[in-house]
Amino acid sequence: MICGMDEPTARPPVTRESKSWRWPVPLAGLGGSLFLAVATSPWYSGVGQAFLTTPGRAEFSGLGWVIMAVPIAATLVGLCALRWWPYLLTAAGLLAVAPTVAELTHAEFPLAADIVCRAGYPLAVVGVLACAQSLVSSAVGWAAAVAGLTMGARLFGTVLIGPGWLLQTQTVATWHAVLTAVGLAALAPAVWRHRRGDRTANGPSDQSLWSWQRLWLIVPATLAMCVAVPLSFLTTDRLAALLGVTESALYRHRYAEIGVIGVITLVTVAILAAIAGLWSLAGTVTAAVIQVAVAAPMLLAVAALAFKDPVRLLGALAGVALGVVAAGNRWRVPLAGTATVLGAAALFIAYGATTGHPEKLADQRSVIPGLLILVLVTAAATAVVGATAPVLAPRGALPAVLGPLAATLAAGGLQTVSVTYLHDGEPVSSTLNSVYHLTTSAVLLLVAGAAIGGLGFAQQLAVRRAERKQTEQIRWEAAAAERDRLARPIHDGVLQVLALVQRHGPELGGQGSQLAALAGEQEVALRTLLSRGVTARGDGNGDLRTPLRDLASPAIEVATPAQPVVLPAIAVTELTAAVQAALDNVRQHAGAGAHAWVLLEDERDGVRVTVRDDGVGVPAGRLDEAAASGRLGVAQSMCGRVADRGGTTTIHSTPGQGTEVEFWLPRRPSGGR
Repeated sequence: MICGMDEPTARPPVTRESKSWRWPVPLAGLGGSLFLAVATSPWYSGVGQAFLTTPGRAEFSGLGWVIMAVPIAATLVGLCALRWWPYLLTAAGLLAVAPTVAELTHAEFPLAADIVCRAGYPLAVVGVLACAQSLVSSAVGWAAAVAGLTMGARLFGTVLIGPGWLLQTQTVATWHAVLTAVGLAALAPAVWRHRRGDRTANGPSDQSLWSWQRLWLIVPATLAMCVAVPLSFLTTDRLAALLGVTESALYRHRYAEIGVIGVITLVTVAILAAIAGLWSLAGTVTAAVIQVAVAAPMLLAVAALAFKDPVRLLGALAGVALGVVAAGNRWRVPLAGTATVLGAAALFIAYGATTGHPEKLADQRSVIPGLLILVLVTAAATAVVGATAPVLAPRGALPAVLGPLAATLAAGGLQTVSVTYLHDGEPVSSTLNSVYHLTTSAVLLLVAGAAIGGLGFAQQLAVRRAERKQTEQIRWEAAAAERDRLARPIHDGVLQVLALVQRHGPELGGQGSQLAALAGEQEVALRTLLSRGVTARGDGNGDLRTPLRDLASPAIEVATPAQPVVLPAIAVTELTAAVQAALDNVRQHAGAGAHAWVLLEDERDGVRVTVRDDGVGVPAGRLDEAAASGRLGVAQSMCGRVADRGGTTTIHSTPGQGTEVEFWLPRRPSGGR
């Protein structure tokens, strides 16, 4: 029989073949990001996309809300099927094929097909983020880079269509065909390699597929997507009644109406993100702030480069590349913070150089300033979003946070910040209205930089704390292993000799009885010495066996399991004190020559300790009389200690047949501290 095989298995050497599996995953992430670029650059758009313009009031009539049901359902399916992310991305790519063919052939695209194809965008977002989450356990840099691409690709898509109100790019359909084809080709190796799924995409390896930790993320993220549905039924007259103002007043101030809806969205989604966890809330706010911050500068840069298609696209690609490199670097947090500071500085300079009228850059088609702003803000947004990945992915929160939660919070933020884009209470009659207030975006860039810096610092503290606990745990285990190593030869040698002397000493006559008693005492002392010093563990728990073994003596026998019985340190202390009180009662009241036995049992839902003696027993009613007369040793020292930890104490005694005290302590106490 082989037992105790705890030696770690040797790790195979890292070879070029063992590294080859990494490439299909980031390559698939790149392919999925191309689908995002296609989804955010529809050829039929006559206005800018979400990163360029403020979302308006979404009001549905009749069954119009069904259109919103498709992306909500797609988001829910994607979050529930993270391990199948290659298939999610494949579905997103295939859903992009039909619109692309319609663009190239100028064919009429049915409304029903358009509604179905709306599922492609959320599937692509969740799929790419799940791809990034699967990489974090083996290649953190690649994971951050792929996560950053989810932002960079969408910014590139908005740049691809250009300012639709000025000039519609004629090559959008061709771009879409090329990007879709390249994306599907890049995705193929990952689909084949993970054709049976990728469990690492679910998050921590100790979580089951349907653990409550995963559901705790899926539910708030899906509800965040649903926020727009009830708000769409909050029409102008209903909102006016809710605010206590006239409908005409609210109709004349549309930005105020949009701002109120934005505040409601912000509060609701922030609560949902907080439900998902504090880390999820921090990541959601960070990603949403950077998205709100880049809206106005992106609008300015795209308008300034409206008639410079090659320059505009190369600038966007350069910004995305810089952001991806920064996110993939080990110094991703300071690099992301630096990018936000540089972007904010460029916006302040642009505002000051134009004497408070940055729209001049767009009116005068200033290529160099527009290109610089485009590169900096794109790089900053990509780097900040990518830098959140190492914080969220180990907790399994990356797809839910950077997907629906951050997107919905950003939409509410864009609606809310629109109330600051006013002059004398009214917006400027121009599509560049938000550009007039460029300093707001600069401040938000600085806030995003501070947020990612704080998030990275908190993560560093958490990592160091976990490493410290792990080190303490390793030290405790090493001490326990050393104790066991020393105990084996001592048990086989010295303790056996002492036990033999204790057993046969009285047969020697003379001082043999005294020698036997000394041998018994030395045996107990040696056993206590071997077990002492390793009660406290590095994780704040303790092994109950150790203090109970210290109670052993020639008159007290202690039996414990072979495996550690781990409880919180305070529970170990209190339960040991209760057992000590029971043994004190045996010495005081059980009679001369009484022996005691302590039995420790480790049960599934708790721990049971039984103290039994062969003394005179306790007469019926004696314990009640002692409590009534003020002697509370049993009530407080024994029963009270265990009850405070949520446990119970049972005492059985028969006069002349001894006493049995049984303590039971649950592993998760329902009361006490």
